Amino acid sequence: MVRGPVGGQAGGVVTTELSRPDLRLPAKPAALAGVLAAAAALAAGHLVAGLAEPLSSPLVAVGNAAIDLTPGWLKDVAVEVFYTWDKVALVVGMALVLAGLGVLAGLASRRRELPGIALIVLLGVVGIAAVAGRSDLGRLGYLAPVASTVLGVAVFRFLHRVLRTGTIRLGADPDRRAFLRASAGVAVGAGLGGLGGELLGDRVDAEVSRTEVGVPVPSEPPVPLPAGVDFAEIGTPRFITPNRDFYQIHTALVPPRIRAQDWRLRLHGMVERELVLDYEDIRSRRLVQRPVTLACVSNEVGGDLISTADFVGVPMRELLLEAGVRPGAEQVFATSHDGWTCGTPVEAMLDPARGAMLAIGMNGEPLPVAHGFPARVVVPGLYGYVSATKWVVDLELTTFGAREGYWTPRGWSPRGPIKTQSRVDVPRAGRTVPAGRVVLAGVAWAQQVGVDAVEVRVDDGEWRRATLSTEVGIQTWRMWRAEVELSAGEHRVRVRATDRRGQTQTEAVAPPAPDGATGWHEVSFTVS
Repeated sequence: MVRGPVGGQAGGVVTTELSRPDLRLPAKPAALAGVLAAAAALAAGHLVAGLAEPLSSPLVAVGNAAIDLTPGWLKDVAVEVFYTWDKVALVVGMALVLAGLGVLAGLASRRRELPGIALIVLLGVVGIAAVAGRSDLGRLGYLAPVASTVLGVAVFRFLHRVLRTGTIRLGADPDRRAFLRASAGVAVGAGLGGLGGELLGDRVDAEVSRTEVGVPVPSEPPVPLPAGVDFAEIGTPRFITPNRDFYQIHTALVPPRIRAQDWRLRLHGMVERELVLDYEDIRSRRLVQRPVTLACVSNEVGGDLISTADFVGVPMRELLLEAGVRPGAEQVFATSHDGWTCGTPVEAMLDPARGAMLAIGMNGEPLPVAHGFPARVVVPGLYGYVSATKWVVDLELTTFGAREGYWTPRGWSPRGPIKTQSRVDVPRAGRTVPAGRVVLAGVAWAQQVGVDAVEVRVDDGEWRRATLSTEVGIQTWRMWRAEVELSAGEHRVRVRATDRRGQTQTEAVAPPAPDGATGWHEVSFTVS
């Protein structure tokens, strides 16, 4: 194939790459072409996903697949290293890998387009496979990775041809101005496409739906909190954690956005009668309001992955009794809208003293999207990985042998009762405080039993009993405080809690896996 005369080649013709196998593009522009093609591909996929299925965006779909396929031990390492920033780390890591593959595609195609095109197509296949593996995505979800692949190939070929044509025209170096203009156009287009996808993805506006449904009101006025439930004035958390500060742990790279009017809950399996409920069905039932402390099993000793909120919802016991639990049912297997699963012992769901609920409200407002709107499961006394399903859409009564929740095959215990723990919040580690009367304070919890006592020890001294805050209930945390006389120097304070059974939390140190961390929390600080 031959093109017409081009300036600079007097009376001659410029051949394409098919007749110029000796031509090798400069490395840097070739690598940049690959990176820009990758960016354009991502933007195209994100834009189409915004029109079709927001969670089918290639970066989101592949990210979710990576989370699901990551071995348990590696997830534990990620949580330990990045803590609650693990999702951000994943996105940054994926972006760096994608940029690296873009560079590879460009460098591999300095003579021929084919290697780069093959790599882009391979990445497209990965995106399609990621969509295929998601139970929460329909057929429209395939449009995003397909569009991403097509545009990625098109942009790669376009930039490659701009480079090659300019190089042939000038005989050595590429036409840098032409390439920079083309690159700038691709970059701007990718940016606008990505922004458009983000805006379109918000069209399924769960926040608007939250506003429309209004604040869930309990059927009976809740009991007001008594005085003295925390020592916030000296540095402990407030008894009720504001929604913005409530800890967030979930496997979804992007939280599902579901409108209340689109939400359905199916209750089935080993029951006498199957129930399919919508949001209004739940809203019209008897609603209760209860303060509940929730804790993540990944919480290290002294960690902050624990919070307390006033939840409003329907007692799970009432839903299960209405469905009729058949003999032999061992667990309520819950599935989230994004496919995450967990199994909760049936007896925990039916226990009236525990107060498990299907929650639709949190701290005087509808559930925040990040915390499970339209509805989530709340089971006091169990770590979240076996109880706290957000965006719940399916509850199946079954046995532990028949189904395994998301974390169980990854090495975590199938049952996760929250362990008695305590924490020092004041003074903070590494702080300097004035000599004399030093205030110590923190929190403790022993759900299902209640905190009976908290003791503190400074350095290697004797254990001394702390003052406890007013108890609200055995399903919530309890604050403690103590005052000690300390001289100048370095000091260390330890804390331990004892529950109402007379059992003191163990000193033995254990990591979060497989069923929760243990040990005494200690803090070192300076007195001056």
